[in-house]
Amino acid sequence: MTTFSDFGLSNELVKALSNMGFEEPTPIQAQAIPIGMQGKDMIGQAQTGTGKTTAFGVPLLEKISREEGIQGLVLAPTRELAVQVAEELNRIGQVKGIRTLPIYGGQDINRQIRGLKNRPQIIAATPGRLIDHIERKTIRLSNIKMVVLDEADEMLNMGFIEDIERILSEIKGERQTLLFSATMPRRIQTLAEKFMQEPELIKIKAKEMTVTNIEQHYMEVHEKQKFDVLCSLLDIQSPELAIVFGRTKRRVDEVVEGLIKRGYSAEGIHGDIPQSKRDQVIRRFKEQTIDIMVATDVAARGLDISGVSHVYNFDIPQDPESYVHRIGRTGRAGNKGIAVTFVSPREIDHLKIIENMTKSKMAKMPVPSFKDVLIGNQQATINKIMAVIENNEHNDYKRTAESLLEDTDSVSLLAAALKLLTKDPDVTPVKLTAVEPIRVRKPRGGGSGGGDRKRYGGDRGRDRGRSGGSNSGGGRDSRDNRDRDGRDRRDRSRNRTRSK
Repeated sequence: MTTFSDFGLSNELVKALSNMGFEEPTPIQAQAIPIGMQGKDMIGQAQTGTGKTTAFGVPLLEKISREEGIQGLVLAPTRELAVQVAEELNRIGQVKGIRTLPIYGGQDINRQIRGLKNRPQIIAATPGRLIDHIERKTIRLSNIKMVVLDEADEMLNMGFIEDIERILSEIKGERQTLLFSATMPRRIQTLAEKFMQEPELIKIKAKEMTVTNIEQHYMEVHEKQKFDVLCSLLDIQSPELAIVFGRTKRRVDEVVEGLIKRGYSAEGIHGDIPQSKRDQVIRRFKEQTIDIMVATDVAARGLDISGVSHVYNFDIPQDPESYVHRIGRTGRAGNKGIAVTFVSPREIDHLKIIENMTKSKMAKMPVPSFKDVLIGNQQATINKIMAVIENNEHNDYKRTAESLLEDTDSVSLLAAALKLLTKDPDVTPVKLTAVEPIRVRKPRGGGSGGGDRKRYGGDRGRDRGRSGGSNSGGGRDSRDNRDRDGRDRRDRSRNRTRSK
């Protein structure tokens, strides 16, 4: 078995990884770390959830020193991913006294300038805000030793490629460049050819992209049934922590409102929610103050939260890559996970495309009945009662119980207690705005790969355009607004595509 100590790492870094619970490297780590340690440029093709941050973080932290200012740069497509990368690098790097600062739009730039005065050695940044700092001369890239482009295909989708090219052009002298991407469109290949020196390519096979310890199910359900079915599954399966994915911002808001109305502990995140609020929701979810988080794909990208037992795809994702990103939120750190995807009858063909491209088969689940929900709620009550007994939290009630048993038989008492404690299925009316199903056009003349990918991109653009939420500041030059999920740049990218 390969271990981290086999890579020639410093003892302090090996110890830090061990303290964090890393026992053996994932496939991407086993291939990427040795190449990174040799100082070579590298292209890594792998999905989120495969351990990419540690794969580039370990050689990055080994190659920089404490004294020389900013030496490492990680570019990420979203604020959440930039923050997540910074958190993990800080956890690993604290044993060496190496600090990572997240830099992203939406946060007060003066606060970031104050953070830069503490002389961090690494910055994890979204492209737009980084250029703001470069133009203000609050960040200089003259000492950069290593650059990491994380989720390059997503940065391409969000219109950040021109910014990335400008940033890389600003870095003079020798540097090591690592690029990670789930897919390799031509524009990413061109970027690599221009800015990388004979990069080595490593690719995690499709069967390794999907996490094997996730049970994958789908349920054929009409649009009007979705919310009731979701509530039924939450009652039956009693997830410890669950993420529900919706296709649009409006969908997220409506699902959260409906869940709260029916008594569930839920909050949502999407691109129009202020960053401080999104951070608060994620923190509350991590601390299990709330049980359910509802999210759009972009808002949830890059999240690494342990203990997520269930993922519910309330709306089927636009493409196979998004599906893998979504279900990768569960089944982490060797734990089992369950993913359930809701599919309307007209979306079955789209489901088959996802299965074929991810090389995974989803088992069909029947729509739960009222009786199933009642049985699930009863079992949840029984579990709570048994937990109280196991934890010896019932001793203060024994005398009262003995007194009751003098007049009433035990079976009747327990049945009455179960009835009082068992939650009845809630049928409070909840109405959601209908979302158009994803239709799949059959490709002409065979060869589905490129045609499918092009069609997914077009569908995604049109659906994002319908997703609701104001696009305030769309005409401004501020990169803070362009960082707000990359809306301005996506719009320009779509216009260029249409004009061609």
